[in-house]
Amino acid sequence: MENQNLEKKYNKWIVTLSIVIPLVVALLFGVNLRKLGFDVQPLSFLPPIYATVNGITAILLILAVRAIKSGKVSLHENLMKTAIACSAAFLVMYVAYHMTSDSTKFGGEGVIKYVYYFILVTHIILSIAIIPLVLITYVRALAQVFDKHRKIARITFPIWLYVAVTGVVVYLMISPYYVY
Repeated sequence: MENQNLEKKYNKWIVTLSIVIPLVVALLFGVNLRKLGFDVQPLSFLPPIYATVNGITAILLILAVRAIKSGKVSLHENLMKTAIACSAAFLVMYVAYHMTSDSTKFGGEGVIKYVYYFILVTHIILSIAIIPLVLITYVRALAQVFDKHRKIARITFPIWLYVAVTGVVVYLMISPYYVY
């Protein structure tokens, strides 16, 4: 019963964060401090850093699954907490970059342009969808409702991994078009 209460306690936070985070990111994405007259330097060094953080997140997710399959619960827990922290760090850097820099247009043509936009659009949609999935999965682990945790983790893991990997792919595809 206590575990159900813990889940219910966090449900409001899960719903709130699942709505607020994408809205705040969308709003801040449209704010360019330099165009508003603020004297800030473009944080043009951030894209390779946050792409690397996405890559690290993907590696952490794979290592965490291997750890839990090997019965290394504490290692799994630490890897997952670190993956969550990496995702949060990515988000902060991503928003900071877009608030200080002009958006970069993809310059590829032909089929590669459609591939890029397919990857980008699916990445964005799934990056929104992953927020409640990660939070629910995490709370179920905290509540020690491991049967429910495993059930949703089987959905959360491949989507989160896709988001992390495609974040790197999007960066690699657009990086030749960055203006430094």
